[in-house]
This record gives sequence, C-alpha cells and structure tokens, in this order.
Amino acid sequence: MSHDVLDQRSLALNRAVAERLKGDPSLLRQARGNLMRWLARHQGAPQLCRCYQEWLEILDGQPLQVILELLTGEDERARRLRQNSPFAGVLPPAEVWAIKRRFRHAA
Repeated sequence: MSHDVLDQRSLALNRAVAERLKGDPSLLRQARGNLMRWLARHQGAPQLCRCYQEWLEILDGQPLQVILELLTGEDERARRLRQNSPFAGVLPPAEVWAIKRRFRHAA
C-alpha cells in the first residue's frame, strides 16, 4: 500500500474519531490514558515519546475544535501527528475494519 493511500486511510479513521469526539468529548480521557501508557512503555524511544508528549500538550492545552482540526486536517503537521494518533480504542473494531476494507485494494 502506498504512503498516500495510508495517509488517506489514516485521515478517514481520524475523521470518524473526530465525529465521535464531537458527540462525546470525554473520549479525550481515553486518548490521554493511551499516551500515558505508551510513554511509560516506550521510554527508550525518544522520537516516539516526543510525539506522545506533543499530543499530551495538545490534549491538555487546546480546545476541542483545534483537536478536531488536527484529526481532520490535511497539512503536514496534522499528517505527522496522525501517524501516532492516541485515539486507539475510540472507534469500535467493526467500524475500524470497515474503513480499512475501503482502502485494502487501493492502488
């Protein structure tokens, strides 16, 4: 799968996450919990930890609208942050797989 297709799949997944967050902003707690676990688990990977820390700063310091824009944005920063999205577990598995199926055979 090409990098462009992976980016488009990630964007589709994060658009779905953004819709969930609009309806239930308390899901941000789940993202924070993921980040805290990942930071503890990946202490030997400074590059990953920098990204996780950046996400924590965003979640703790930005209004929901800014977070939604990062999840759905198509600029370089949004694409970079989506590569390590802390929103694992926010979408039900069936929804994740349905989105992934749409991109499975993309050129």
